[in-house]
Amino acid sequence: MENTKPPLYKKNSLVDIYFSKLHALRPSDGLLFKGTLIVCFGFLLLFITQLSTSHTVKIATHGGTFTEGIVGTPRFINPVLAVSRADKDLSTLIYDGLMSLGENGDLVPNVAESVTVSDDGLTYNVVLKDNVTFHDGVKLTAKDILFTVASIQEPLLASPLRANFDGVSVEEVGEFEINFVLNEPYAPFLQNLTFGILPQHVWKEAGIEEFPFSKNNSEPIGSGAYKVEKIIRNASGIPEIYILKAFSEYHLGISKIEFIELHFFPTTDKLADAFRKGLIEGVVGIDQARLANLSLDNSKFHIERIPLPRTFAVFINQNKSPALRDTSARRALDISIDRTALINATLGGYGNPIQSPLPKGFSQTDTDNKEDADYTASIEAARDILSDGGWKLNSETQILEKKIDGTVTPLSFSISTANSSIFDTTADFLKNSWEKLGASVSVKQFEQSDLTQSVIRPRDYEALLFGTQLGRMLDFYSFWHSSQRNDPGLNISLYANITTDSILSEMRRSNAAEDRDKAMSRFVSEIDKEKPAIFLYSPELLYIFPNRILNASFKGVSEPHERFDGIRNWYIETESVWPFFTKNI
Repeated sequence: MENTKPPLYKKNSLVDIYFSKLHALRPSDGLLFKGTLIVCFGFLLLFITQLSTSHTVKIATHGGTFTEGIVGTPRFINPVLAVSRADKDLSTLIYDGLMSLGENGDLVPNVAESVTVSDDGLTYNVVLKDNVTFHDGVKLTAKDILFTVASIQEPLLASPLRANFDGVSVEEVGEFEINFVLNEPYAPFLQNLTFGILPQHVWKEAGIEEFPFSKNNSEPIGSGAYKVEKIIRNASGIPEIYILKAFSEYHLGISKIEFIELHFFPTTDKLADAFRKGLIEGVVGIDQARLANLSLDNSKFHIERIPLPRTFAVFINQNKSPALRDTSARRALDISIDRTALINATLGGYGNPIQSPLPKGFSQTDTDNKEDADYTASIEAARDILSDGGWKLNSETQILEKKIDGTVTPLSFSISTANSSIFDTTADFLKNSWEKLGASVSVKQFEQSDLTQSVIRPRDYEALLFGTQLGRMLDFYSFWHSSQRNDPGLNISLYANITTDSILSEMRRSNAAEDRDKAMSRFVSEIDKEKPAIFLYSPELLYIFPNRILNASFKGVSEPHERFDGIRNWYIETESVWPFFTKNI
């Protein structure tokens, strides 16, 4: 018979011991003990929660939708043909370029793995990344670059980018390598390499005549961060909403925001109404008057003020105005302008005052565009300059006058400009400011086409209130080199200076940022000596932007559509994780 003798002792667990002790307590003591235990457990949970909160970090995750409104109707979602804001915005999201705007506002390689410039500045060797695919899965190669540039250079297509590649030849070195060969050195050429790349296999069957009418213009396939997910059209078949989805195979990694919805409106009023109704949350380029009427909820939205490489100035034609030929007159007119008040009156305060050709934020030079610079009027100093320059007030006409080339000449001149609200307000402000000094000023306004054909091209003006667009790398050559004094050149001050010509040529040749900045500083100094123009302000691009979108940067944006260049890094959704989990993210 099997021995079933019980063990000499029984080993109790800690739990058994705990509950036996608990049952042995008096009821009142047991209740107190249980309460104390619950409180301790609660404090432990609170401690763990606080420890987790203080030591975890929030990271961006994939998800969410951003909705923006745009005035216009998409027609050519094609970087070769895009002209309108609607077309350019969509093209930027759907197509990729060899170069793109980096987080710090500099141009950085995108589809390009590397870009190397030859010592003579004539050859740009581009090595492509070998992991870039179009949205349909086909790999992007050098042949796609050649096809896109050939399309841009085709005269019958009249691409707005054609001038950027005038005289440029493209050579295929290998499957993922090409050369751009220039006729002469041109350092700003690098910014031309931001053009979107067309897939040759999609477009090769479309002839030149069919190219503008291809369905690929409205149902595009690119290699960009987003691809077309859905198009919502109205009853007439016109696109009203494009829904874009983050491209999962994007060579730089999938974008954080999953969907981008672009809504299109026929007028700015309808766009503003949609914003007020909450149908859209992003609006770019809205004017100051409408902006004031939107009554933004600061808890949900803010205004991104994006500097642009544009300047507004009064360009002086000394051949037409003996009075403005006088240096003291030009200097006095310059310092008598309260630029801060001018910007408030003209741009609702959204702009940057300038006293040189440099727009704010696009150069390391910015010699006179400093934060602490005084842009208010110096009326008394202006009067002293005029007095020292020999200008005297005619007691009868109340206009200053001076003998120039043997003739008594009044400080009287006209300002020619475009017939638009911004130029109208600016011209009236200048007229009032300068007449306080004792000048006689008249304003002549023209429709844009008439201003170009009848005034600017023949250089038929005494002073021209005009805006210049310089590009991200600030190419001043067309506006200030003496070879550009006659049409179609844009040297509208008819400025001629041997030293300046040499500096501008040097800036075009040099690809070194430090050398360009030094040359730019010398250029600004030369312009300041002679005052061939009176610089007023550089405008800002106003972007109503939702607070819930994080990590958006707009440094270096030179065109409105470039605001989307860094969209891959924007995010909405976040999650909390322990720091060691972020090492591989």
